[in-house]
Amino acid sequence: MELNANFDERVSVHCHSNPWVPSPMGGVERRMLDRLGDEVARATTIVRFAPGSQFSPHVHEGGEEFLVLEGVFQDEHGDFPAGSYIRNPPTTSHTPGSEAGCTIFVKLWQFDLADRTEVFHRPEDQTFKAIGAEVEQFLLHKDDNEAVTMEKWAAGATVELQAPDGLEVLVLEGGFSEGEESFEKYSWLRLPRGASVTAKVGTEGAKVWVKRGHLARQPKAPNP
Repeated sequence: MELNANFDERVSVHCHSNPWVPSPMGGVERRMLDRLGDEVARATTIVRFAPGSQFSPHVHEGGEEFLVLEGVFQDEHGDFPAGSYIRNPPTTSHTPGSEAGCTIFVKLWQFDLADRTEVFHRPEDQTFKAIGAEVEQFLLHKDDNEAVTMEKWAAGATVELQAPDGLEVLVLEGGFSEGEESFEKYSWLRLPRGASVTAKVGTEGAKVWVKRGHLARQPKAPNP
């Protein structure tokens, strides 16, 4: 399966208009953003767990990165409320689920296969620092391949997004406009290498998740 699989193009998805699709696991639905491959896939997805739902134990051969958007995600590592960011590198395993239900933004098979760095950030760990007059940032993860941040953009700000090696933005709160397009909560934007955009932040400001640099090499479907 291929979905938004041309990484040389700008892509945007507004999740309020993107239907939920059942996954192979009962009680778990998803909104696919991009995908290369079938059930084993390089994929970016918003996943919703119904209360009491759980996946079977499994190994992430290609790694898993996710951000909890709503509710509380649970596995052997503990309980992770909304705002938590987790990286489970290749070869790690867990049994994900949620007693109360939750929604997560998740990326699969997008790691360097030699990566063994686990990352766990709960909201109380996140201290934002000003990187300009209108942007505050918390660094979630950085390595030779990418940088992942949580950012707060001031109301009415103009934010220049440069993507020499690709960039993704997911709106968590508030919103912004880019040209004639409006990005609200859970809108997602992917920019190809060499692109740039000017984001005009709305009157409520914006809180966003941003990944930079990860598209320096052309993505491929996994070969597990």
